[in-house]
Amino acid sequence: MKIPNVMSASEAVKLIKSGNRVLIQGGSATPQTLIKAMVERAPELRKVEICHLHTEGECGYTNPELRESFHTSAFFIGGNVRKMVGNTVDYIPIFLSDIPSLFRDGYMDLDVVLVNVSPPDKHGFCSLGVSVDIVISAIEKGKTVIAQINSRMPRTFGDALVHVNKFDACVIVEEEIYEMKFVAPTEQEKAIGKNIAGIIEDGATLQMGIGGIPNAVLTFLHNHKNLGIHTEMFSEGIVDLVEKGIVNGSQKKVNPYKIISGFAMGTRRLYDFMDDNPEIEMNDIAYVNDTAIIRQNPKVTAINSAIEIDFTGQVCADSIGTRMFSGVGGQMDFMRGAALSKGGKPIIAITSTTLKGVSKIVPALKSGAGVVTTRAHARYVATEYGIAELFGRTLKQRAEALRDIAHPDHRAELDQAIFERFGSNSVMV
Repeated sequence: MKIPNVMSASEAVKLIKSGNRVLIQGGSATPQTLIKAMVERAPELRKVEICHLHTEGECGYTNPELRESFHTSAFFIGGNVRKMVGNTVDYIPIFLSDIPSLFRDGYMDLDVVLVNVSPPDKHGFCSLGVSVDIVISAIEKGKTVIAQINSRMPRTFGDALVHVNKFDACVIVEEEIYEMKFVAPTEQEKAIGKNIAGIIEDGATLQMGIGGIPNAVLTFLHNHKNLGIHTEMFSEGIVDLVEKGIVNGSQKKVNPYKIISGFAMGTRRLYDFMDDNPEIEMNDIAYVNDTAIIRQNPKVTAINSAIEIDFTGQVCADSIGTRMFSGVGGQMDFMRGAALSKGGKPIIAITSTTLKGVSKIVPALKSGAGVVTTRAHARYVATEYGIAELFGRTLKQRAEALRDIAHPDHRAELDQAIFERFGSNSVMV
């Protein structure tokens, strides 16, 4: 099919005007060609607001020297912009599931949307590939949509398909999709993975992110049966489980036999697995992260990470004290969805200490730390030393259970803090 509105990247970004709000597709789909062309226009632009979830790769628009041209409002903070938070980057705290309503309900008007899509099929439909999440709602409401037509973007289904006529400008590129390289889990992460795998039941529906702990969990699931996937993101750890028939979605009540996700990050192996694969549906995050949808699947097991947890069960996952580190994301969407699922297990998984040996289980969160998962929502906490079950337990019982899975070097000080707060009768194990 002939692609309309084809032009160079430098021509396309001339559609961006001073004072515009520009949303950029994120994750592995971050459209680098368009971003670089936009940044080159900095001398001509003033007060352009950039919005996105976490992005990957270069982000020249956060350069302090360009502060008169660009300012970023991030819904989630990635490593590439973290140092600029409080400078040229601000953070908008919001549940991932709520972001599409910002656009659809008129809270944030979008002037321009930058996306990275597959070439159109014979019917004219391009695919958003590895990142649908908040982008499909942005395309719906954005006044102007500029697309990289990228032969390296895998073609995925679900809500990912957008007709090429929706794009006001098309830039033909062959740009590699960002790859998140596999990092072997540490011994602590392996121990956590084994602990969590031990409470995952056959027929469970899994939500897990990326990193050492989720990767470790997946390696211990090879004797499980009939697992399903409904997750905001996934990585290539699931590929082996799908190929071996361990993940088949046969027990799911919503979208049975389908892998449901909003975005994916991995290596080319994952992207090739996703390409033209009808088993995978990449959907609007307002659907993927809707607790009313999540809860309908059986035994939803949600595995999420944290920066720090106090011994009453308050989970800080977005900041180190007052310093913003990441964001609220979809943690609460799935923690609550899993809790409401029949047989569900919402799990917070952390190593017991930081790389510097500081305990992540503490009597009180750092001053200014954000509570992402409240103590009433926290049910399971896993470290390399075991799993603490918090549901239905008193504050003191919770503190004792969390102390028992803390690093042994920190248990005595935690026990002393428990005594000072709750009194005697605390038995240390």
